[in-house]
Amino acid sequence: MSKLDPREAINFRQLRCFHAVAVEGSFTAAARLLGLGQPSVTTHVRALEDYYGVELFNRGSHHVELTDLGRALLAVTQRIFSLESEATELLRAASGLKIGHLRIGSIGPSQVTEMILAFGRAHPEVELSVALGNSQEVAGRIREFRDDVGIVPQIEKDKRFHSVPYSRNRVVLLVPRDHPWGKRGAVEIGELAGQRMVLREVGSATRRAFEDALARARVDIRRVIAISSREAVREAVAAGLGIGIALEDESLPDKRLTPLQVADVDIHLDTRVICLRERRDAPLIRAFFDLVEEVRGGR
Repeated sequence: MSKLDPREAINFRQLRCFHAVAVEGSFTAAARLLGLGQPSVTTHVRALEDYYGVELFNRGSHHVELTDLGRALLAVTQRIFSLESEATELLRAASGLKIGHLRIGSIGPSQVTEMILAFGRAHPEVELSVALGNSQEVAGRIREFRDDVGIVPQIEKDKRFHSVPYSRNRVVLLVPRDHPWGKRGAVEIGELAGQRMVLREVGSATRRAFEDALARARVDIRRVIAISSREAVREAVAAGLGIGIALEDESLPDKRLTPLQVADVDIHLDTRVICLRERRDAPLIRAFFDLVEEVRGGR
């Protein structure tokens, strides 16, 4: 280990190599991402560890895992390289170059499609990528700087987020066509008492809104299965495992299923667009929020 010089700045080439390995999960993938040879990436990461006398990765035979210190450093490098990207976007925007990469998280394709189309038309040179997950996963990706903006329902009050309202979506029931309710358009919430239900996973805002409505109505159901995929919920309902729940705008026509309204209770999700409060003025993020306001105003 070499003697530390407090006046010496950290080696950003080494730090960038560490970050790439941590994000990609392997030295090979990191080298491909950075356009370097794998030995070069390995050398830079090892030099960073040797200089500070630390271990950032537990190196196995087929993969690498972050140590506790490595995970803590990744949380820092995510902020560093996110800010670097923002600086580049700011300079490009000032020079009139509308290019860059905006990462969007969403609970489902139906929530994000309209905004992707609108943003793509307004900023055709900007690369867009979308990651889907439940509301907790999307919020987590925003906090970890892995996504720039998120489209999520009913975000909990969190001072770290800047958020604006976007849309409202009703929660509906799904039953098989041959179900006793298959020819009905609606049921009352009390009729769900004792029914077998196919629900989304814990962390799903759709499930939370539905269970909150049941609790207010003092209705007890039979939870049969929890599934993390909207498509899997539809398949489980079609197979007769129970009654499912879905957002109305995600209830695509399916000859096997009948969507039902809950007639006496308004169960809905208010969708919001969020970002980290500290990043709200980043050029591409600000452009996305400006467009949200335009889309909402045009409805």
